Parts: sequence; C-alpha cells; structure tokens
Amino acid sequence: MDEILGQVLRNAVWERLDMLSELANRADAPSLLSVARSELPRLTDGWRALLAAHEPDEKGNCPECSTRWRQQKSPCSVWRAAYEHLVAGGLAPRPARHMLSPQQPAPAPRGSRHRSTVAVAH
Repeated sequence: MDEILGQVLRNAVWERLDMLSELANRADAPSLLSVARSELPRLTDGWRALLAAHEPDEKGNCPECSTRWRQQKSPCSVWRAAYEHLVAGGLAPRPARHMLSPQQPAPAPRGSRHRSTVAVAH
C-alpha cells in the first residue's frame, strides 16, 4: 500500500512540475504574472523546508542523508542540487554528453520527467 501511495504522490508532483513548466513556456504575460505570484512563494517555502531538513548537524553531517553506519558530510546532494538550480542556474556550464566519463550519467535535460519507482530512504 505504501508503494502505491508513494507512486501516486510522485506522479502528482511530476504532473504539477510539468504544468508549471508548460505555463512558464506558453502563458501570456498576465497569466504568467498571476502564476508567479501564487507559485513562487510555495516553491521557495518548499525549498526552504527541504533544505532545513538537510542542514548539517553539529558534526557537519546531513541528518537526512546519513545512516547509522555511513555519515554523509555536508553539503549533501540536496544542497548541491539547490545550489546548482537556484544559484548557478543557467550560468553553470553543462558538460557535453560526449565529454562525460563512462561512469558518469548524462545530466537529465531540463524539464524532463524522471519516474522512478525506487523509494529513496532518508
């Protein structure tokens, strides 16, 4: 049952992100302004809540990404993703696919949907 609920929640989030991307790409200026005023505060609140959960503890470890047996030093992948998407944004050069090492996965194109049924344990 938890797997089904998890998939429903993930699908709803992906659909919402797709809808916002579609609006950003195709909406007229007044509609875009209205969406920005309602959605930007929600998105920033969401990022803040996510990042607060991943704030390093007194030992410099991420409490969400760490396990009893393996401590994850800060900055964890959540903080690195936040920096890339919120600060570096379009300014961060993306490596060409042919320049990536065989072990390194190609970055997902912007706006792509990643539907994973694997649960991420934190």
